[in-house]
Amino acid sequence: MTLSPLARFLALVVAVMAFASLGAQVLVTQAENPEDGGLATLWRLARFFTILTNLMVAVTYAVLAVRGRVRAPVWLGGVTLWIAITGVVYHLLLAETDGAKAGLDWWANLGLHGSVPGVVALWWLAFGPRDGLGVRAALLWMLWPLVYVCYALGRGAIDGEYPYFFTSPVQVGWDGVLRWTVILAVAFLIAGLMQIALARLVRPR
Repeated sequence: MTLSPLARFLALVVAVMAFASLGAQVLVTQAENPEDGGLATLWRLARFFTILTNLMVAVTYAVLAVRGRVRAPVWLGGVTLWIAITGVVYHLLLAETDGAKAGLDWWANLGLHGSVPGVVALWWLAFGPRDGLGVRAALLWMLWPLVYVCYALGRGAIDGEYPYFFTSPVQVGWDGVLRWTVILAVAFLIAGLMQIALARLVRPR
């Protein structure tokens, strides 16, 4: 699918917003951990679903802006779902425990958990292709969250740090991790199906 000039320009805007938010978070993390070098800072941040998913958004939308074409509608729909749920889960489950933000930290947090999820959802509703999107696509969209949980558990087993309470067997136990994983997987599936239905109502295929 070839993008219109407007869609291509707005894809560039999304990519810039995502890269700027990630860059701001890198600076904040470096300031909070001055003993870390650049690679250590990136490795520290790479444990978070929010960071990895925003990076997916940044790269995906940069490619869209450069190529001017959508070659993988299922991937683009998945990126939209993952970043949208990133924002929703943060505000529902994590924001109250994340502490007050100020300065660059506030801007980074706003971008990663608010602005970027919002603009990606709006871009996809307006311009994203619907071809090939159905129950199979919604099932495929569950894979990244499940892969991430395994990744977070593996990293936690090595260094003892878990990025979120629902991935920490120390906080919620292994039964709690399993329960939360099932809950999140089902939530992603339901949200994916709702996303497809909403998209077809807003702009039929």
